Amino acid sequence: MDQIPQIAGAILILIAFGATQLDAMSPHSRVYLALNLVGAAVLAVVALDARDWGFFALEFVWALVSAWGLVQVLRGRPPAAAH
Repeated sequence: MDQIPQIAGAILILIAFGATQLDAMSPHSRVYLALNLVGAAVLAVVALDARDWGFFALEFVWALVSAWGLVQVLRGRPPAAAH
């Protein structure tokens, strides 16, 4: 049963990634950032429960960065472009 949250979190992140690769979604859109935030948060909780510290660190930081980007977009300040 614990596989369902893992798969759901991964699917959310992969939908966002795939959509940006196909130019169907901007990496600065609310939807992209929300998909990444929710997916990474779910995976972080799963990793924390399993005491998988490397995976937890990755997903926790991924969720934080996504949350930061989403807050910036909601405030009308899109995140800076990557160089």
